[in-house]
Amino acid sequence: ALETARVVRERLPGAAIVLGGHHPTALPEAVMDCDAVDYVIRGEGEESLPLLAKVLRSGGDPAQVPGIVFRKPGGGLHISSPAMVARLDSNPLPAVHLVRNRFYRRHGRGSAVITASRGCPLRCSYCAVGGSGLPYRRRSVTSVLREMEQAVTEQDARFIDFEDENLSLDRDWFLDLLAGIQDRFGGLGLELRAMNGLFAPTLDATVVRAMRAVGFTALNLSLGSTHPEQLRRFGRPDVRPALENAVAQGREAGLDVVCYIIVGAPDQQADASVDDLVYLMRRNVLAGVSVFYPAPGSADYDRCAALGCLPDRFALMRASALPVSHTTDRREAVTLMRLGRIANFMKALADSGKKIPPPAPLGADRLPPELDREEAGTVLLAAFLQDGIIRGVMPDGMVYRHDISERLTRRFLEKLAGEKP
Repeated sequence: ALETARVVRERLPGAAIVLGGHHPTALPEAVMDCDAVDYVIRGEGEESLPLLAKVLRSGGDPAQVPGIVFRKPGGGLHISSPAMVARLDSNPLPAVHLVRNRFYRRHGRGSAVITASRGCPLRCSYCAVGGSGLPYRRRSVTSVLREMEQAVTEQDARFIDFEDENLSLDRDWFLDLLAGIQDRFGGLGLELRAMNGLFAPTLDATVVRAMRAVGFTALNLSLGSTHPEQLRRFGRPDVRPALENAVAQGREAGLDVVCYIIVGAPDQQADASVDDLVYLMRRNVLAGVSVFYPAPGSADYDRCAALGCLPDRFALMRASALPVSHTTDRREAVTLMRLGRIANFMKALADSGKKIPPPAPLGADRLPPELDREEAGTVLLAAFLQDGIIRGVMPDGMVYRHDISERLTRRFLEKLAGEKP
């Protein structure tokens, strides 16, 4: 975004350049260090940005704009508290006609992303939302249904993902929403997801059945960790009893279930993450391994800064860059990711009625070309169960070793062998 601002400044030197979002809200000083940026709007900018445009056109005082950050004439920065939209229903529906819908399709039909609430009352250390200073608020059920109607009629959407931080937090409101979806869209074959994750204690049999009835196909559940000390660092409760109940209800309703753990956070032990993965291995769920990344505005971002383990550039802070190497190093983090893939492959074999192969040494450094993907994976799985080495295979059948922590793979195998299935 900052590079884009620089390019715009070169081409349009007279433009007023404004940045907003989580990052400028949390780190306004760092963003304003870029000479190409004139203003930052912190918090929610739907009302603030039009007000700023009016101020710039009329020559008014930008300090009157909620959430504004700008350079003061005498030096230094004017930094306002984050702006907030008090009534979410006052926002117009998104201008979806401006979106190139052909880029966002699923099974040949349109798709849409909807946010029915903002904020989160939880204070998880790795998340910037809970500590943003903005309260948790919900839109009315009527407003959400209107946006769904727009998506279905104007985008031909049959897949809709709710990206709320805590969609099911208010049980009565959520049940009202599900009832409204059933009344308005029942029979259309909608596929619904909440891929940002659901808080297991908010789910019970009634809620899960209602979700299934309106088109939810999976439960994405946030576990975080099973270890008390890590949960304390994360600022999260132990949700295992509620999670196991939600898993049972979801599977009974015919829903897929994905449970997510976080690995590689500051002060988090890799051995504990192996234990988390083995816990998921013993449940009827897919294992989601989420590599920690430092989100500006979160407590863990500040912790990483204090430890001196932040990457040099923001481009390296994404999860796919394995950004933090502290008590879990990068090799251990990627090992945990690969163990998650192995766990899910083993579950897929079992779900399809196939046996997990017994441990067996790899007989050659090249696999026969006639093996399909699953057959090749089964050969490599048998070798992994034998020696704890994670291997891959090239298109020509050549087998190679991944760069991993064999100490962690041995712990994974020992834990699997030592626990009852």
